[in-house]
Amino acid sequence: MKLKAMYAFLDADLQVIEKELEAAIQSDYSLLSEAALHLLQAGGKRIRPVFVLLSGKFGQYDIERIKHVAVALELIHMASLVHDDVIDDAELRRGRQTIKAKWSNRFAMYTGDYIFARSLERMTRIGNPVAHRILAHAIVEVCRGEIEQIKDKYRFDQSLRCYLRRIKRKTALLIAVSCQLGAIAANAPQEVAERLYTFGYYVGMSFQITDDILDFIGTEKQLGKPAGSDLLQGNVTLPALFAMENADARQKIVRVHPGTSAGEMKEIIDCIKASGAIEKSYALSDWYLQKALDILDELPKSKARSTLRNLAKYIGKRKF
Repeated sequence: MKLKAMYAFLDADLQVIEKELEAAIQSDYSLLSEAALHLLQAGGKRIRPVFVLLSGKFGQYDIERIKHVAVALELIHMASLVHDDVIDDAELRRGRQTIKAKWSNRFAMYTGDYIFARSLERMTRIGNPVAHRILAHAIVEVCRGEIEQIKDKYRFDQSLRCYLRRIKRKTALLIAVSCQLGAIAANAPQEVAERLYTFGYYVGMSFQITDDILDFIGTEKQLGKPAGSDLLQGNVTLPALFAMENADARQKIVRVHPGTSAGEMKEIIDCIKASGAIEKSYALSDWYLQKALDILDELPKSKARSTLRNLAKYIGKRKF
């Protein structure tokens, strides 16, 4: 089943969120609006809003209330993408020029900050101080993840724990909070919101590990960028960490730098694939995915629960 078909029953509500997103990024400064809209129109799976909506189904679902949470979480994600593209010096995002490429690094940072601020503003429409604290904490942690990503560039001696902490802050936390805040906005029981948070965390960890695997095994056409781009940019991800347990592979990987040629990168990618690191990485992703599915079994049976299960399996097992 295709991804969007899994939650087709949410289509009308997702259209509401799309319109709200467009409204949320408008600014009196036209160039800022243009840049934010440029990013929004590049599309995306809107995974975080989907998790918000599905989690809201465990309580008193009201799209006019829950839409504010969905918009806030997607705005945080969008802002982090703008900042990531500056950090990674990326020229393309989903086949379109990045904001930093079309305008400048400085303007991209201002745009990302503006979108972050809009996220907080949107969340104030939910009159729940607990939800506000959760979102504020999430933004702090996402920013810490961005800082860690900069600090850890080309740091080949980092530990597995360091990598897992970084992807928690960069990816898993927003998915976890999407689930938690969706439930809170719908006044679901506290224990349900807590379980949904844990479910989202495990799904997010599996999602990012799978993403990091695909960066090595995909083609440029599938990825929209050359294979191994993360490593070339200095982001040492799980397959590289596992591969470096082999001395020969480590010797090759630690020589990667911004000027490494395409031929050298192909040799390094082949080395990582031959080391068994891809299979080992998939095993850890599967472990997180199974933990997520186990948590779902503790929640009441419903269409939302079965959809979350299908969604978790899809994004944890996806190929491209």
